[in-house]
Amino acid sequence: MDRQASTAMRHPLHASPAERAARGKEARRRSPRSGHAAYEPPADGRDPLAILEAQSATRVPELVPIRYGRMTESPFRFYRGAAAIMASDLAGTPDSGISAQLCGDAHLLNFRLLASPERELMFDINDFDETLPGPWEWDVKRLSASFVIAGRANGFDDAERARIVAGTVRSYREAMIDFAGMGNLDVWYAKIDAGRLKELAAARLRKKGRLKLDRALARARSRDTLQAFGKLTRMVDGHAMIAPDPPLLVPAADLLPDAERSELEKQFSGLIDRYGLTLPSDRRHLLTDYRLQDVARKVVGVGSVGTRCWIFLLLGRDGGDPLLLQAKEAGPSVLADHLGAGAHRNQGERVVAGQRLMQATSDMFLGWERVDGIDGKRRDFYIRQLRDWKGIAMPETMSPGQLATFGEVCGITLARAHARSGDRIAIASYLGSGDSFDRALVSFAEGYADQNERDHRALVDAVRTGRLPAEQLPTD
Repeated sequence: MDRQASTAMRHPLHASPAERAARGKEARRRSPRSGHAAYEPPADGRDPLAILEAQSATRVPELVPIRYGRMTESPFRFYRGAAAIMASDLAGTPDSGISAQLCGDAHLLNFRLLASPERELMFDINDFDETLPGPWEWDVKRLSASFVIAGRANGFDDAERARIVAGTVRSYREAMIDFAGMGNLDVWYAKIDAGRLKELAAARLRKKGRLKLDRALARARSRDTLQAFGKLTRMVDGHAMIAPDPPLLVPAADLLPDAERSELEKQFSGLIDRYGLTLPSDRRHLLTDYRLQDVARKVVGVGSVGTRCWIFLLLGRDGGDPLLLQAKEAGPSVLADHLGAGAHRNQGERVVAGQRLMQATSDMFLGWERVDGIDGKRRDFYIRQLRDWKGIAMPETMSPGQLATFGEVCGITLARAHARSGDRIAIASYLGSGDSFDRALVSFAEGYADQNERDHRALVDAVRTGRLPAEQLPTD
């Protein structure tokens, strides 16, 4: 085999750094960075409500009005539930032709505090329901637009929003350039733990912002399994059982007649046993030390409302040694219609594989399984702990400077996730040392926030006229 043929057969990441950088610069010619600035709605009869209705057709019917109700509350709530709409819109935008593993729903509230199996508090991406390989720009664009939408909700002016988005994209670009210069293992070991988060805050936030971060870190550490156990359960005949809070939390005992409930409980017990096979052997052994105590259906999030989500209460050495697991239905990614189905036949495995690839460290009970429902339909699920040191941002309480700092940390985190799976050298070369891409994304994010507001109004009008049903209930 001659050298030219051998080079052609190499994996793209096995090319030399110079060859990979050249690929990034060549991508600028095909897709100029300034070309990312514009957002124009597709001209072929765009109907965002039809996309939402198509999703609702596969969901639990009585829960769909809750989803619409939550999405009508504000443009930001709408945006959280509109990943499928934005995926359709992004499919018509320019891209560099360089792929990475995408989160698929990288809005700012999907970046949060999480616990590692080693009991470190980490800052990372959280939601991977839509993960799939694709153009890395799509995640950056969804993140950028979310900051404009949040900034508008806070009353920030045009210049303040522009600084926030430009800073977020700049931090992504500069972090990617740093990762491009690192060895593979150094990229893989990179993380933002609580200590690193405080270092970043010390350089960017005033005293009030640093104190707010300290409180957020302490609050996240308090949101653990025992806290969830105390909040979500009650004693029934001397046994801990999940406390009903319909329709948001409904024990299986209240959903089905005795015979069907007994069959469902057998299915869930089998699900837990089989799902354990997707865990590393040490975590599988730990799981066998727990027994299933109770099951309930739970409504979660905004965009996920109506998908089937169950929580399992398991007990260990005694009634005060709980483990709460969440099994969430995993359907095809909203990106699949535009990027292809991906390599995984089980959608739960797709979610888990994407999460493990993009996160610095993942939940120790993260796994997947496929189960036949009592309606005879086979569905995929992924399973993880319900709550383990989780802390979510509250952008509505942030000043422009605080939101800008949060954006910079999100940008670094997203760059690290993309650097693990994509060609970090080519992406860094495409972005370059100038701010052309940063400025383009400021323009794109404002344009897409305008589109999001129009779509939100369309949903509100559809609810008002009776086209779509809506029910207003508290969020979790």
